[in-house]
Amino acid sequence: MEQVDLLIFNISQLITGASPTGPKRGAAMRDVGLIENGAVALKGEHIVAIGRSKELVAAYTANQVIDAAGQVVCPGFVDPHTHVVYAGDRVGEFELRIKGASYMEIMSAGGGIISTMRAVRAASVEQLVAETRPRLDAMLQLGTTTVEVKTGYGLDTTSELKMLQAIEELDRTHPIELVPTFLAAHAISPEYRDRADDYINFIIEEMLPQAAEWHQNSTFAGRPFFNDVFCEQNAFSLAQSRRVLEAGLALGLPPKIHADEFTPLGGVDLAIELNAVSADHLDVTPPSAQERLAQSNTVGVVLPAVNFNLGSSHFAPARSLLDSGVALALATDMNPGSSPCPAMPLVMAIACRYQSLLPAEALNAATINAAHALGLGHRLGSIEVGKQADLLIIDASDYRHLAYQFGGNLVKTVIKRGRLCPEKH
Repeated sequence: MEQVDLLIFNISQLITGASPTGPKRGAAMRDVGLIENGAVALKGEHIVAIGRSKELVAAYTANQVIDAAGQVVCPGFVDPHTHVVYAGDRVGEFELRIKGASYMEIMSAGGGIISTMRAVRAASVEQLVAETRPRLDAMLQLGTTTVEVKTGYGLDTTSELKMLQAIEELDRTHPIELVPTFLAAHAISPEYRDRADDYINFIIEEMLPQAAEWHQNSTFAGRPFFNDVFCEQNAFSLAQSRRVLEAGLALGLPPKIHADEFTPLGGVDLAIELNAVSADHLDVTPPSAQERLAQSNTVGVVLPAVNFNLGSSHFAPARSLLDSGVALALATDMNPGSSPCPAMPLVMAIACRYQSLLPAEALNAATINAAHALGLGHRLGSIEVGKQADLLIIDASDYRHLAYQFGGNLVKTVIKRGRLCPEKH
């Protein structure tokens, strides 16, 4: 018998999410790779075998054995769009929105992103780490094992680099694996009010080169580091967005883009042209652009917790995007203003109810496709031999409970890189 470090057996439903040729699309989104009465064997940080319990129990002896007792095992959630590193909160704006103020109205009045910018600029790296760690703890307990984290609350070189330093420290010390994204083009810095083009020049000439240098000298060297832009009215035009993303590409930073959240400015087509890893939000993406996105390698990321938090009855056309053949992913957009939500299961629940995704489609969108939205689908997001062992044990006998139930937490055990994370309390 072969020796392994961990064997999990007696799994009611082993959800592999296997997709060896790339992200799932179309009919494949309804296939979660379900193995009944399954088992999975782990050695070090990797998966070495999957199959039926009877077969693996006979073939492997393990240093540690977990009897899943008829529960579900699925891949750890991958959250491909967050702004989880920040200081302070924006609870006052929550009340303003209830009273009728729109997101863009709050932003235009100096609130929103600029409000958080002031808090971040005043914070030290240590404060950013201390305030963010409990949010990551909550995300981990809710089953998220990999998180993309954007800068964009500094809007000057010193503060943007400070955010990157905080992300690096959290990645080093927290079980969750972080993926950094540079988002200096999140809003126009107050120092450049009414001079957006000058701010773009500043990003291109000073901020991006320093961010690229940071990456080369950081613990993220050799790992993905993306460059993003908020392509939207009252933020950055299509031409400005192109300049930022092309400048990042010249420095070796692959593009991501906030596109079509409120106004379709052409950001999706820019993402396709530049082979961006993802185009995110897509709330108002027209059908013609959806069709073009479906023919591309760019993953479409939708963020239903934002619409829910803003009290909107309009959601991104996830059903249409999926039916068009887009490689669709889900994310929380965890941030202090538009989506203070750490829970991928809640995002799945919202997507099923308001965007007509089936539970299988929502789960694939939150795991394997979300991993591809970070360029990591080759090693994360599914339970396949050779992949990193990021797994969840779910306190249910049917995976559909993850989207069917909401308001609680069905995640019983989190395994990251083959190691059990602390149990939830």
